[in-house]
Amino acid sequence: MAKYPVKQPLKNLTESLSKQMSQIDTDLKSRTLTYNNIKGNLQSLERKTVGNLLTRTLADIVNKEDFVLNSEYLITLLVVVPKTSYTAWQKTYESLSDMVVPRSTKMIAEDGESGLFTVTLFRKVIEEFKSKARENKFIVREFYFNEKELQSEKDEIVKLAADKKQQYGPLLRWLKVNFSEAFIALIHIKALRVFVESVLRYGLPVNFQAVVLHPNKKSMKRLRDVLNAIFRHLDEAAAANMKDVGMDIPGLQLSNQDYYPYVCFKIDLTNLDF
Repeated sequence: MAKYPVKQPLKNLTESLSKQMSQIDTDLKSRTLTYNNIKGNLQSLERKTVGNLLTRTLADIVNKEDFVLNSEYLITLLVVVPKTSYTAWQKTYESLSDMVVPRSTKMIAEDGESGLFTVTLFRKVIEEFKSKARENKFIVREFYFNEKELQSEKDEIVKLAADKKQQYGPLLRWLKVNFSEAFIALIHIKALRVFVESVLRYGLPVNFQAVVLHPNKKSMKRLRDVLNAIFRHLDEAAAANMKDVGMDIPGLQLSNQDYYPYVCFKIDLTNLDF
């Protein structure tokens, strides 16, 4: 009574309901957009940690000790070698260029298809080494060790996971509360519609009974047949399509076949087995 006073004009009530639903819809879009952005960014980073050694991120695999750092002349490359070519790699990597550091390779990771090897060489022969490696089906990953960038990537994943967890609880509570509010508003819109259509159909003074029937699933067809038989004479066109028209509420989808409101003069339904 406090929220939807019956003494208020119908126009005021409908405006209040519409304003409430619009606000719920706006808040829903804003909250879900924020949550989905965080979730999407996190999933994007997490996808980089799966897959084979050719595509996945190497941030959680490599260590500082695997690289020659801060050298003007030397650089360490990462090479993906098929499992069937391990022996060929060990025999040929030093000869792929004239300036490869001997015995500088070691395997630092392995998956079901290939292994990830390091190799150290002079900077000026990088392109030559890559070309010769491709000819032997060894794939050089475009990866250069930067400790700050790797740590930043790890920190970003941790931060996004924490933000997602922080957003989830309040969003879930908001959804529970506002689904209830939206459903209440929907029922009031149904009640307004029943009242207006009843007055338009039967005129004044008001003399009708609104009934909501929730039958067992097995009884739905029989209920429709009985109601159709009783009230067909009131509206032949409507009787041809017995489904109640659903209300299109933004952000709320409810089946319009779960409840069947009919407006009629007061009659006794107690003898019907529903």
